[in-house]
Amino acid sequence: MNETLLIVADSERDANMLYAVGMFVPDPFIYLNFGGRPVIVMSDLEIDRARAQAPHCRVLSLSAYQRKLRAAGIQKASLPHVVRLLLREKKIRRALVPDNFPLGLARDLKKLGIKLKPQAGFFPGREIKSAGEVKKISAALAMAEVGMAEGMEVLRRAKIARDRKLIYHGVPLTSECLRAVIDCAILQANGLAANTIVAGGKQGCDPHERGHGPLRAHEPIILDIFPRSQKTGYFGDITRTVVRGHASEGVRKLYATVLQGQKIAFEKIRAKVITAEVHKAVQQFFVQQGYKTGRRNGRMEGFFHGTGHGLGLEIHEAPRMGATSTGKLRPGHVVTVEPGLYYPGLGGGVRLEDVALVTTNGPKNLTRFEKMLEI
Repeated sequence: MNETLLIVADSERDANMLYAVGMFVPDPFIYLNFGGRPVIVMSDLEIDRARAQAPHCRVLSLSAYQRKLRAAGIQKASLPHVVRLLLREKKIRRALVPDNFPLGLARDLKKLGIKLKPQAGFFPGREIKSAGEVKKISAALAMAEVGMAEGMEVLRRAKIARDRKLIYHGVPLTSECLRAVIDCAILQANGLAANTIVAGGKQGCDPHERGHGPLRAHEPIILDIFPRSQKTGYFGDITRTVVRGHASEGVRKLYATVLQGQKIAFEKIRAKVITAEVHKAVQQFFVQQGYKTGRRNGRMEGFFHGTGHGLGLEIHEAPRMGATSTGKLRPGHVVTVEPGLYYPGLGGGVRLEDVALVTTNGPKNLTRFEKMLEI
């Protein structure tokens, strides 16, 4: 017996809903699948657009169902009541929901006699990307590369002051300024950038530190850019580490080690390979090169995040490639490959990130942007 699937969410923020309907809707609406053609219930504001943009779905009128409920004596015809009526029409009293289903809504449906069963990996097919989805990810990745190119060009043009501060158009170049340049370039390419990382020096030793204040010459600057396509909702993701000026010998060795670690990861990425094994291979190489991971002087240093993660309608999705990851890689998986090493004592961190498509013949690198340490 096919299970009934239920989602109540907006599709601008909920990846499952966007995957199900393929159109952006800013307010929560109802999606039901009774084992056949999907059904969506839309407000009068959205109903005509939904019929045009989601032709694979049967589109029902929310206001029509609310009128039915009011005629039956239910004056407050809220979404839970509409869901119950839809299920009753099919003589159904239970449904599968995503594991991020709203708690308050679940409580209200339970009071109305509807049983819900949360399920992780609500649409298992989301992990395996179609050729069309790979094109959408590649397009978003191209937006990230546009931003990266603009950021690199600003760094190249920046002058080096006596105190090692970078000067651009006569004023100190800050993380905030460079981030704005990158994000504006992405916006012009029809992407949306959020929390772009421009972290110089020791700030780069916190992998998710966005970066703040003046950027300096002769120290590593991590640029991590992960925009979302305004058209499709798919994400791109790229990281480069650069030094404006001359890198120290310690940073040069760190960069070469991370670059080789990324190559090792690509060599390990194959269909049927256990995801944790990819990470383990990189981690072992780093240790062999003398770069241990652990806590020192009260903070983590070394390689203390995963080697990669799935990329699609969410910036971080299955599969993961980390120390505790489970499962195997399969053709159609799209994953980031982003090893990094972080040592405050060496003046900063290094991370390099490309995006790989797993195929039956090995990985295909979807990232085209060049890698260089010094600019």
